[in-house]
Amino acid sequence: MPEGFDRIKSAHSVDETIRRVHSLLAEKGIKLFTLIDHGGEAKVAGLELRPTKLLIFGNPKSGTSLMQAEQTAGIDLPLKALVWQDEQGDVWVGWNTIEYVIERHRIAAESAVAMGGFVQLLRKAAQ
Repeated sequence: MPEGFDRIKSAHSVDETIRRVHSLLAEKGIKLFTLIDHGGEAKVAGLELRPTKLLIFGNPKSGTSLMQAEQTAGIDLPLKALVWQDEQGDVWVGWNTIEYVIERHRIAAESAVAMGGFVQLLRKAAQ
């Protein structure tokens, strides 16, 4: 795995995992800004790519406080989760670790506390 990246195997298809993440985000009042269908766009371009989708989500109140602490954090915000199917047919959910974002932008750990809940949400969606 790339440095600062974590993942969990999903018990569901890519589309069902996406649906579950979206539902949990809505329950928590977290905004889904967009969903990028990499696989679908590859197909439009005449290329093949296994199902691969990127969710971009967050809470502007929490994200803004992180960018107030270190504005460069805006490159890693809003938060992202990648859901993909590998060559064996397994589905994965992956994300940049909180530690990676904190270290990369030299953000005080206490400033990033609000980011902590999204990992549990992704893990729950994958169950």
